[in-house]
Amino acid sequence: MNPILRTLWIGAALFATSLTHAHDASWSQSRQPFRIYGNSWYVGTQGLSAILVTSPQGHVLIDGTLEENAAQIEANIRALGFRLRDIKLILNSHAHSDHAGAIAQLARDSGATVAASVAGAKELRSGGDDPDDPQYGMATRYPAVSKVKVVADGGTERVGPITIVAHYTPGHTPGSTSWTWRSCEKANCLTLAYVDSLTALGRDGFRYSDDAARVASFRQSFATVAALPCDILITPHPDASGFMQKIAARDRSRSPAPLIDAGACRAYAAAARPRFEERLVTERQDAHATGK
Repeated sequence: MNPILRTLWIGAALFATSLTHAHDASWSQSRQPFRIYGNSWYVGTQGLSAILVTSPQGHVLIDGTLEENAAQIEANIRALGFRLRDIKLILNSHAHSDHAGAIAQLARDSGATVAASVAGAKELRSGGDDPDDPQYGMATRYPAVSKVKVVADGGTERVGPITIVAHYTPGHTPGSTSWTWRSCEKANCLTLAYVDSLTALGRDGFRYSDDAARVASFRQSFATVAALPCDILITPHPDASGFMQKIAARDRSRSPAPLIDAGACRAYAAAARPRFEERLVTERQDAHATGK
């Protein structure tokens, strides 16, 4: 197996395993914030990503992690020298408690507008109480976000010179969304891709294979991710893409090269799709065996 695919396969497998248990300790483990590239910064915890994209006209925050991490995320933003009230927009990858739990407080404390996909906005407004979610009943509820702006598939959100593009990638949840934007260091500009989970997880008894449209949309998500502009890949769970290991290599080499891989999104999708197809086979075998 290609070494990159192998790394992503192992990381995603470990990530999927962690989600079948209670919150991983790393999800609330403090992490010193750091610059990813240009005006893009990591302000999340060790095990959950939150990304700040900055400009003199205001900032964009992507994801908020767990409800109990809100103060930690805010402290990380301040530690970098930025002000909460300069956050103008908060975006979400998918509306589970480990990525959306703190969004209500972060929006309240900053005054920022919250935006998500059509289905993501529905789930945020319900505080995670969405029967259409494959993991409905598994994930912890969280404070609802009363006002959520809807971003269309392929739509753009702008704050000053920052332009972020929404790419619907449903599957892990109906509202799963990936985001891309450009960041520059002097004359060198790169596209960063914050790609949502491509892991198929569901509550007991849930079968993706029961809904042909859901299966088709998940398969389309693999194609969407594979085609994204993608110089630097970031995932909501950094372990799913080996992100922290790349950061460590970047810091050791004092060069952004270990972070930069134009094929990373293709490899991420290529590693995830066989696991989904394997799940479909297992679901159908189970359905045949039980007659349901």
